[in-house]
Amino acid sequence: MRPDFPQFKPIALSDRDAIREIAWRYQPQTSEWTFTNLFIWRSRYGFQWSIYRDWLLVICKADPEGFYALQPIGPPPRRTVTRMLLEWLRDEKGEKSPRLERADQRLVDELSGADELSIQPVRDQFDYVYQTRDLIELGSRKYHSKRNHIHKFHQSYTFTYAALQDDHLPACLELSGLWCEIRRCEEDLNLMGEWEAIREACTHFHALAIQGGVILMENKVEAFTLGERLNAQMAVVHIEKANPEIPGLYTMINQQFCEKSWPQVPFINREQDLGEPGLRQAKLSYYPDHLVEKFQVRLAS
Repeated sequence: MRPDFPQFKPIALSDRDAIREIAWRYQPQTSEWTFTNLFIWRSRYGFQWSIYRDWLLVICKADPEGFYALQPIGPPPRRTVTRMLLEWLRDEKGEKSPRLERADQRLVDELSGADELSIQPVRDQFDYVYQTRDLIELGSRKYHSKRNHIHKFHQSYTFTYAALQDDHLPACLELSGLWCEIRRCEEDLNLMGEWEAIREACTHFHALAIQGGVILMENKVEAFTLGERLNAQMAVVHIEKANPEIPGLYTMINQQFCEKSWPQVPFINREQDLGEPGLRQAKLSYYPDHLVEKFQVRLAS
């Protein structure tokens, strides 16, 4: 049963069709707005959803940050519903400085001239979007180092790329666990949240209706990735993990997944860097076609 505002319910697998229908109708550009992302990260962010008139509302409870909301998803205009949601967070949830996080440019344009609201870009949340053909072909001079990685990989290893199947899932989880041990996930809340998200994605792989790919070396999964369509022109890559001891493996799984799964999709969204310097450098090294800006929206003081 769908929750009607002001009632909210935690996101559950049974909500997939209802949430996906609304999100797909919106044709989002930002990576948050697939049901998969909301579902696999629900423990980390405490996502809950509700319907207010024509809009999907999602609130989050991630201690110690308190409650905040994502942008209302639905038709314009959204100035009134945005203000209402922020005031509800203030009045009903006791948030002294209520906010929306990861709002897109479309909403910001709709809020133009809304003096009662304060809007700021948040660079750490910007999504990286690439032309798919660039990630497949790595053709121009700027991708010289990436081509070298792939060439050396072909010279050094025998491998097979395959679409991810049920019998690969335990090995994907094992590889993620190895990666987590190396990166000491238990010391980083974001990495622990990612590990939980990977387990959810693998456990519910079929129910979420996502696509995946693996690289097999000596019949062992050494890299895997998961993604899906974000909108009619763009796919989003949710997860990508590889054995860090094998050089060039990340470059190879990225190129192969794009080539085998998304050759007819013009753009690939590889999500945000969360302000992590190494991740930012890695994403910039693929020369994004553009960044999808995201914004924080607050009530003006």
